[in-house]
Amino acid sequence: MKDNPNASDWVHGKCTSCEKGATPLSDYEVEQGVNVLEDWNYTDGWLERVFTFENYFQTVSFVNAIAWIAHRQNHHPDIELSYKTCKVRYRTHAIDGISDNDFICAAKVDAMLRCGG
Repeated sequence: MKDNPNASDWVHGKCTSCEKGATPLSDYEVEQGVNVLEDWNYTDGWLERVFTFENYFQTVSFVNAIAWIAHRQNHHPDIELSYKTCKVRYRTHAIDGISDNDFICAAKVDAMLRCGG
């Protein structure tokens, strides 16, 4: 991650392939990134956020939109779906930690939600 990250760079970024053995971001770098993204947390090694909606249809529609982002970026989150909430968790499994890809996708999810809401 570059010094002074910003969400705009991530929104316009593209995920890159992470090879096993690559170094995950340090806790310091992750905390820098979390400070840039609103409402995201770094918890137990995951970049995560809980989203709340008015009804089940909106929640499922949001999950489908995240699936589209994941497909386009070839980077897939863990998702917990409930009636009016959705927890999205990113972690780069190949490196067993957080990478720039996690921030790229989280920023794209936030941008998509701002555009649709």
